[in-house]
Parts: sequence; C-alpha cells; structure tokens
Amino acid sequence: MQFAKRLQPLQSNVFADMDRAKAMALSAGKQLIDLSLGSSDLPARPHVIRAIAESLHDPSTHGYLLFHGTQAFRQAAADWYEKKFGITVNPETEVLPLIGSQEGTAHLPLALLNPGDFALLQDPGYPSHAGGVYLASGQIYPMPLRADNNFLPVFADIPGDVLAQSRLMVLSYPHNPTAAMAPLSFFQTAVAFCQQHDIVLVHDFPYGDLVFTETSEAPSVLQADPGKNISIEFFTLSKSYNMGGFRIGYAIGNAQLIKALRQVKAAVDFNQYRGILNGAMAALTGPQVGVTEVVNTFRKRRDAFITALHQIGWQVPIPQATMYVWAKLPAPWYQDSVGFCTELVKQTGVAASPGAGFGKCGEGYVRFALVHEPPLLLTAVERIAQFIS
Repeated sequence: MQFAKRLQPLQSNVFADMDRAKAMALSAGKQLIDLSLGSSDLPARPHVIRAIAESLHDPSTHGYLLFHGTQAFRQAAADWYEKKFGITVNPETEVLPLIGSQEGTAHLPLALLNPGDFALLQDPGYPSHAGGVYLASGQIYPMPLRADNNFLPVFADIPGDVLAQSRLMVLSYPHNPTAAMAPLSFFQTAVAFCQQHDIVLVHDFPYGDLVFTETSEAPSVLQADPGKNISIEFFTLSKSYNMGGFRIGYAIGNAQLIKALRQVKAAVDFNQYRGILNGAMAALTGPQVGVTEVVNTFRKRRDAFITALHQIGWQVPIPQATMYVWAKLPAPWYQDSVGFCTELVKQTGVAASPGAGFGKCGEGYVRFALVHEPPLLLTAVERIAQFIS
C-alpha cells in the first residue's frame, strides 16, 4: 500500500512522542503529573453549559448546520471584537466559525499555497502550523525566535529568493511555546512587510486574554491592519472560556481570505452542533468575570511554579502571558530536550514537552504547562529537583 509523500513530515509529533513516554511511565507504576499538554483543567462556566444543555432538548438543533445557520454566532463574534479591540467587523463576510483555531491554521494553506510555495513560520512554533503547510505541499521557511530579540522574528533576515515564493506568514502572540508577547508596533511592522511582499498575514490568537500584566494587553493583528487588507486572525474559546473539548473558534479578517477558507471548509465538513454555538454565544455575550478568574488562576499557578523552580536553583524568566513556562535546560541536558523529557517522566512521572518538538530553535528548552493546582505543581518541582540534582 502506498501513501502520499505529504504524510512523511507528519510521522513525528511532539505530543504523540510524549504520549508514548507517559504511557510507559504509567505502566511502570509512576504517578503521572502531566505538564506536557496545554489543555486547561478548568471547567466551562455554568451559563455556558446551561445554554448547551437547553439546546439538547430542541429538535431544531439536531440537524446539519450550514453557514447561514451560524449568523447569530458570527454576529456575537463580530460584536466581541468591536467591543474588545475597536474593530468594526462584518459578520456576513469577515467571520467564519471553526472547529478551534487549529482548523484554520491547518486548512488555510490549502487555499493559498501551490506546491513548492513558501510559508514563513515561527521557530519554535506550534506544530499544527507546519502540518497545514505540509498537507498543502508547501515549503517552510523557519523564522528563528531568540531570547535576545524577545522571541520576535527578524524579517530582514528572510532571503529574497524565499520572499519571492512566499504566500503566507503565520504569527502567534502571546506565543506558544515561549510565552512571549509582541507589541502593536511589531504587528504594524509585520503588516507593512507583508503588504510590501504580497504575503498573507495569519495570526493565531488563542491566548489573547491570558495576559498577567495589568498595564498591557495583547493586541489583535487587526488593530495593525484595520482595513483588513492582508490579515486574518484565528481565535478559539478553548483558553479564555475553558471550552477546549467543545472545539469552537472562528476566523476573522479579510473577506477574500474568509471566503477562500470557507470554500475549503465546505469541502471537508459542516459546522458544529448548534448547541455548541449557543454555548459559545453565551460565553462571548455573557458575564466576562470567568475570563478574569481564568487569568488569575494561571497567574497564581505561574507564581507558585516559578518561585519553586527558583528555590531549587533553576532560574527561569517569569512569563507575562499564556499558561506555559519556557525554561532553558540545565546541565547536562543543554542540547537534548527529548532526552531530558523522556528521562524525567520515566524516573519521576513528571511529563513536559521537549523544546525540539516545536522547531530547531526550540532545542535547549523545555515547556511546562500549568494545568494543575499549585500543590501538585509544587510536588512536580520537588520531583524535578531530585531528577536534576
């Protein structure tokens, strides 16, 4: 049996690799503390669950849901963006429901790339960004993110011959895995650069609300491109509203890009169950105190985890956003993040994500997801201390 060559780059995945290591640790009798996957352990709000539950008893929600049946959700998304960012959005032409933002980053390259075209991706970056390019038979040019430049790419370093074949750039701030933030001025530079080179600018924005500094907010790319000339943004309710398992997000931005993504989506699937959209509308239009509580929860976890790491002598930067800690590996593991994470979970039951799984420039780092309460995080640090001592 023969398979398409495009599957070859997809055979290795950081989360799949760690799943195997975790399974082996469990089979060996280790008590697992899983800090490898950024899946929130917090529940969705009661009014969100109530809206979904009430929908179950409405037979009109039980059938296929086509685009026009999502109008109320698209309007809620447009209103949310206008209220939060001051951006006027047309819900008919500039919003598209998605099964999480990952659907957008995976499917949009199919609408933009011909075989051999380049996509400019962050390195390190979220693995699904590369997956979508591979499925579209495109090429990847990795834009290095380094600590000495605040984990921001340097556009001037991209070779001219690559730019000539580039069709899209994918950015994501607050950033997974580094937890870095980007100011509005950076996005303005990115928009100008992409306009100059006729490149679509994609912004994956799942952690837009998870910012811990009260004096700063995470900007939307549409604030730098208010005319929506070249930009599209993907937002998910997985992080802000703890709805990861419900698989609900949306694309918002340039009408031509929305139309193209809609054409791809129409060939693949319908939309989610209407009840899930009803829950998402309840989240977007209802009280936002739950978002504040999510931010406060992850801030407390960050503080507890970072303080404990510092106390055992592992000096890591304090992240200003997301649910992650991006830590430079201690000796003797400087350039073996996979080995570090594999041995860590094998010996202690603490699972983390190796930086190498997020790209070549992620080597030398490890990512911890703060998806447990502080007491368990402190237990994890105690085990880590024994491992690295």
